[in-house]
Amino acid sequence: MSGIVVVGAGQAGASLVAKLHALGYDGALTLIGDEGDPPYQRPPLSKAYLKGEMARERLYLRPESFYHDNDIELITGASVSGIDTSAKTLEVGGKSLGYDQLALTTGSVPRRLPASIGGALAGVHFVRTLGDIDAMAPAIVPGARVLIVGGGYIGLEAAAVAAEKGLHVTLVEMADRILQRVACAATSDYFRALHVSHGVEIREATGLDRLTGTDVVTGAVLSDGSALEVDLVIVGVGITPATALAEAAGLTCDNGIVVDEMGRTSDPSVWSAGDCANLPYRGHRLRLESVQNAIDQAEAVAANMLGAETPYDPKPWFWSDQYDVKLQIAGLNIGYDHVIARDGDGGSVSHWYYAGEHLLAVDAISDPRAYMVGKRLIEGGKSPAPSVIEDPASDLKALLRT
Repeated sequence: MSGIVVVGAGQAGASLVAKLHALGYDGALTLIGDEGDPPYQRPPLSKAYLKGEMARERLYLRPESFYHDNDIELITGASVSGIDTSAKTLEVGGKSLGYDQLALTTGSVPRRLPASIGGALAGVHFVRTLGDIDAMAPAIVPGARVLIVGGGYIGLEAAAVAAEKGLHVTLVEMADRILQRVACAATSDYFRALHVSHGVEIREATGLDRLTGTDVVTGAVLSDGSALEVDLVIVGVGITPATALAEAAGLTCDNGIVVDEMGRTSDPSVWSAGDCANLPYRGHRLRLESVQNAIDQAEAVAANMLGAETPYDPKPWFWSDQYDVKLQIAGLNIGYDHVIARDGDGGSVSHWYYAGEHLLAVDAISDPRAYMVGKRLIEGGKSPAPSVIEDPASDLKALLRT
């Protein structure tokens, strides 16, 4: 009996098999991951786990016994080398495994620095897997000099941990400002000031020309010609969807594995969810790189694999923890034309993204009330007039009743 096979044992893969079981699926069910650990949380990797404040086992999404107890065959430390969609088989560990339905939850991979500029030197690290953090952790010691390449959320979170651990931190961002791709200038300004107040040197509009060192990185030359001595480098310049397996199988891919609103790929027996899936969203096609989407889309796909035929309607939200500040984001700011800043209590602030009169997204910085209200408004399709958000005397919670 072939049953359902899920390739990719991250958040999406683990959520998909758990949902299949919860919905009563009792056929053969296999989850395959290329890492040695069972499915685990990734967000704490660049925060609590890198700090040494979270034990490895606490990262696991479920105890290993869950899979055995629920008749889910968990195969770890194994890479799938190929898929034959005509025969409905895949090759894993030198063996052929059949499937009736297949789900690809292969996630994403970090962009790497070219070897020609020193990207292959020892001491160059990434923040993506448990193995990445385990390799990096011995170098996170007080007084060490770290260069962080990339001013997105991963780079900034790593910078926060390094600064708190007493390292000398320099962060370079090729764009004009940190967070330029994902946030408004006001949010960038807030987090720039936060990091500078913790001793982080931020160089914007500055790229990395090359890393130096014989076998181990010892320095860096930047695009402005300046040189730094470094003990380690953390690269956070984005991720790309892991589509190689899907492409080789002949599935349609375009900035991810292309799926319809149900989660089906171009092959009706193959589904996809999570970071690797390119899905329709309000007239756009995009990928959502978040834990929330990995869980919600995977659970929707699980139901549709069992015949639900229910379109997946994403309700995006994200978060980032840096020092003692929590950034919570509701919605997507695609197409905004102006931003309203609203002060909260105790130094908190929120930034409300509008396209004309339409509310698109909210960045809530240590402001859970603004986040909660903004999220519910956006998910309910409600857009308060910008003048109401601009008025500091207006009651945010009252907006939910109108």
